[in-house]
Amino acid sequence: MTVEATLCVIIRDGRILLQRKAVGRFGEGKWNGAGGKLEPGEDPIDGVIREVLEETGLRVRGPRRHGVLDHYFGDRSAPAWSVYVFSATEFDGEPVGGEEGVLRWFPLGEIPYGEMWEDDLYWLPL
Repeated sequence: MTVEATLCVIIRDGRILLQRKAVGRFGEGKWNGAGGKLEPGEDPIDGVIREVLEETGLRVRGPRRHGVLDHYFGDRSAPAWSVYVFSATEFDGEPVGGEEGVLRWFPLGEIPYGEMWEDDLYWLPL
């Protein structure tokens, strides 16, 4: 069964907000955008707004949908994960990390690709 999830790239003032996943979390130690699993029947836009709020304390407005990344792990005919990718430049609040991991703003020219999922180098600049 494919896990459906969201990912939101939050950008403001030439910087991107990334989260270093906490120990024990999927992707632990890697920097990534905020997001997570959709609830059964949940619309991806509602899911990304909920996940960003839960993980960062930010209430994004008007997230822009860019597409879906399908991730295959091992020898599978269906993706293990289908991730709806969004970006947001408008939000309310101040970022606050929590159980999911610490948050940090990075200048767009200093994104830590070496500490991220390998595929991020290919799709994130787009």
